[in-house]
Amino acid sequence: MPVVRDLRVLLRLAGFRRLLTVRLLSQSADGVYQVALATYVVFSPEKQTSPAAIASAMAVLLLPYSVIGPFAGVLLDRWQRRQVFLYGNLLRALLASGTAVLILLSVPDWLFYASALSVTAVNRFVLAGISAALPRVVDADRLVMANSLSPTAGTLAATAGGGLAFAVRLVSEDSDAAVVMLGAVLYLCSALASLRMARELLGPDQQLVQPRLGAALASTARGLAGGLRHLAERRAAAQVLFAMTLMRFCYGALTVMVLMLCRYAWYANDSDGLALLGVAILISGAGFFAAAVVTPYAVDRLGQFGWVVACAGVAAVLEPALGLPFEPAPILVAAFILGLITQGAKIATDTVIQTSVDDAYRGRVFSLYDVLFNVAFVGAAAIAALMLPPDGRSVQLVVVVAVIYAAVAATMARWRHVGAVI
Repeated sequence: MPVVRDLRVLLRLAGFRRLLTVRLLSQSADGVYQVALATYVVFSPEKQTSPAAIASAMAVLLLPYSVIGPFAGVLLDRWQRRQVFLYGNLLRALLASGTAVLILLSVPDWLFYASALSVTAVNRFVLAGISAALPRVVDADRLVMANSLSPTAGTLAATAGGGLAFAVRLVSEDSDAAVVMLGAVLYLCSALASLRMARELLGPDQQLVQPRLGAALASTARGLAGGLRHLAERRAAAQVLFAMTLMRFCYGALTVMVLMLCRYAWYANDSDGLALLGVAILISGAGFFAAAVVTPYAVDRLGQFGWVVACAGVAAVLEPALGLPFEPAPILVAAFILGLITQGAKIATDTVIQTSVDDAYRGRVFSLYDVLFNVAFVGAAAIAALMLPPDGRSVQLVVVVAVIYAAVAATMARWRHVGAVI
């Protein structure tokens, strides 16, 4: 199987192998933690969840980071990335343990969200750092392959972690705190795994590292402005970021819709709805895996921009065809296809950024990338809250998402033909 052969090639690289281990453990913990939070907020029997409540929860968890996110990139371009993985995951293990205690104590929602926000904020440092570090352990000829397999493997690990969290939640009542503690243990394992890499291996270059926090913070504003100017000069990177942000918006809106369908439209029993949501997540994860297999060959034939055009175009056609019946079976098919499309476009986007952005600016650009993801997802949840009825069935939302996918395909096709072919 080609994907297995490619993985064997990459796993011969010790640096890649160790960075991948950190990613897998970290993202499996993310999957556990995120499912624990989602089930606590959406599927707790005592909570009457609405689209507005889901949007509010996403805003509380993600928008504050959107303010500090660009500053994280400046620090990533000054701090040794290995140390970010070590101390970031140790901190997340501690904070997740605190969240578990808050769940047991049944504290007010605002205190619970504050704790969850802290874990989410540190998460962005770690994921942006992993993306920025990948070119340090893989040569340029293998970078597309690595971008196909490494993030996809991480997504599959998150999916597996989410599946484990669903299983624990379904077989044991009042188990949200136990599931969060499982995530804390996995964060600790990721921190320990990072110690297998030398401190200097993942960069940035030593002359760019500012070990003093005060010096790094003092230069944050100047560094951020420099990162934005650098991105403006890298036209291809800016264009794929634009496309990926809109596709993330679409994915976020559909996520809220599926949450409401599982919660209210398809099953009267919360456990049945939760089980179906777990199946949808696993099927979407299979789509992410399929993207890792398909994307390298698609990019060889279509180019990076051409593959994004194809992904958005297919989504524009199939999303309404599968979504408008509002039935479980076609929605599950759509989960697979949209998983493949979203991950395939992300692989292309990651590669364009990594190859067109200088290493000294890469952490900042990936942090901006991450912030755009958050803002798009929260914006999608807010729009969905306005459009979705209580049971989640909204023809208007499905049509709007299809139109956005079509607009992305048309715009990227135009840019591809006017000189930004990659």
